[in-house]
Amino acid sequence: MASNTTKVRRTSASAAPPPPPLPSPALDRTDKAILRLLQADASLSNVALAAKVHLSAPACLRRVERLRRAGLIGATVALLDAQALGAGMLVMIGVVLDRSTPESFTAFEKAAVKISGCMECHVVTGEFDYFMLVRTRDGESFNRLHAEQLLYLPGVRQIRSFIVLKQVLSTTQIPL
Repeated sequence: MASNTTKVRRTSASAAPPPPPLPSPALDRTDKAILRLLQADASLSNVALAAKVHLSAPACLRRVERLRRAGLIGATVALLDAQALGAGMLVMIGVVLDRSTPESFTAFEKAAVKISGCMECHVVTGEFDYFMLVRTRDGESFNRLHAEQLLYLPGVRQIRSFIVLKQVLSTTQIPL
């Protein structure tokens, strides 16, 4: 059975914290190629990556480490199949707060990160104060989530839910 996931590397809790990011380096054609390839498949070995960008393995590794230190590569993660894992329903939620104060934004944000299945939460301009992206199993489980968690978010005046009928595009790849 073929797997479409990438490996996740973890460090132990006792490991020293990573050094602070360096200033963003100017990216040359090879740096951009490395970043594009890693976005598409972060499980590429350094040797395979080096071959694809026409560098020696040590030179490629130095570049990747420099890009990590600069904060351009934040994490290496596995992209999972939400449907296969029972989280196939995607819901976009627009939230309007009853007050626009730093305290109400802080209280909402602290509570929002604890919502089950919340994948993203963004402060936005326009009609809503926030947009949340939530994954759940189905309509019934979303209804439970709404009744048990979303209605209790602090400072909320209005919640509008938009159930995604069809995902046309979803990518993690930043254009370079």
